[in-house]
Amino acid sequence: MSLERIIKTLESFGFKRIEAEVYVYLAKKGPLKTEKIAAALKLSKQKLYPILKNLQNKDMVTVSPQYPSLFFAVEFEKVLDMLVKADLEQAQTIKETNKELLSSWRSITKRDNA
Repeated sequence: MSLERIIKTLESFGFKRIEAEVYVYLAKKGPLKTEKIAAALKLSKQKLYPILKNLQNKDMVTVSPQYPSLFFAVEFEKVLDMLVKADLEQAQTIKETNKELLSSWRSITKRDNA
């Protein structure tokens, strides 16, 4: 699988391209400080911090407690498992509420056509 395909796959799960690029860079290079990540990806630290925070919130990146902090990418296999699980749960929720959603849709469109 090419690097571009991995990035596109992460984008298909709702990640911004830059988030996918930061994650992939960390996954390839190992634990890094923000300065190294920012320099390698040509980002300011001010732009990088919110990206890293978003990746932490999505459980794709962890951070060391020491100062200066090191950022670690969660293993790609675990990330894929988490993303697939989240999508399956979302699909199951839609399936479970299918009849209710269709009924609501029909009542909305029926009113609009009246």
